[in-house]
Amino acid sequence: MHFYLATSFLFPHSLRLRLLALCCGATHLPLLGYIGWGAATGRMAWAEFVILTLATLAGTAGALIGIGALLDPLHALAGGLNPNNVPNRGGKARRTPPDVGDIVCRLFPFIRQGKAAPRSPIDEHNIIAHEDPLTGIANRLGFLAQIDALPQNRRRGCIAILDIDHFKQVNDRLGQDEGDRMLGDFAACLASQTRRVDLVGRWGGEEFAIFYQDAIEDEASWSLARIADRMRREPIGRMDGEPISFSAGLCTWRSGPVTAAIARAEDALHRAKQSGRDQIRRAERPSSLAFGT
Repeated sequence: MHFYLATSFLFPHSLRLRLLALCCGATHLPLLGYIGWGAATGRMAWAEFVILTLATLAGTAGALIGIGALLDPLHALAGGLNPNNVPNRGGKARRTPPDVGDIVCRLFPFIRQGKAAPRSPIDEHNIIAHEDPLTGIANRLGFLAQIDALPQNRRRGCIAILDIDHFKQVNDRLGQDEGDRMLGDFAACLASQTRRVDLVGRWGGEEFAIFYQDAIEDEASWSLARIADRMRREPIGRMDGEPISFSAGLCTWRSGPVTAAIARAEDALHRAKQSGRDQIRRAERPSSLAFGT
């Protein structure tokens, strides 16, 4: 559509003439190149020039016929788009076929309106159900839905549950608006410091979840440590002059119910907070539980 509008200066009211000009210009480039080469070198062969000219004209005609055939379906829209009904001799109205360019011009506003049309109620409901409105990332339901949608060979990696340290004090002392801002900044930090294949969601309150796809615990732990270092250098906020930190629990997941891995990651998070916060703890490996590969 942008190209259509950009070339409107050629023949504003006739798409067919515009196509003729473009086809002639494009298909005659080899001929013009040959003429330029012949004029520069003085080695013009008139027999070859005539043959090349005829071949070029034939190619132009074929291109125009093919393009015209491709545009014919647009004429089927003429009945609904052409407002000019011309009466015939029998008194019945007959429609004059509009120029294809007119049809495109009339279609364009409808196409533009279609792109700008609001989402259906079903789409809106689905977005509301799976997206956290404060941070713009997935909520708990959306996070789990994204994991469930993964193919079987991608359902493995590491689950991390993160919790912003002393967040209740942030709300109590700095206000809820400041707390909401920190939640949004923390979500943005997580999204920017993880890979595109990883999944990030707000688990609830000040807790967030990350699924490191196809990652081992060492890789996921290193990523979390990098996020913690980033927050020390570029804090999302401060409390008593100290950067806001987070604690995290990490667990390996190899297929099976993801809820079991999440529960173990939450238990590791609980141990991290009991041990003084601002640290990453890995889930304990129960001797009675084996994960499939």
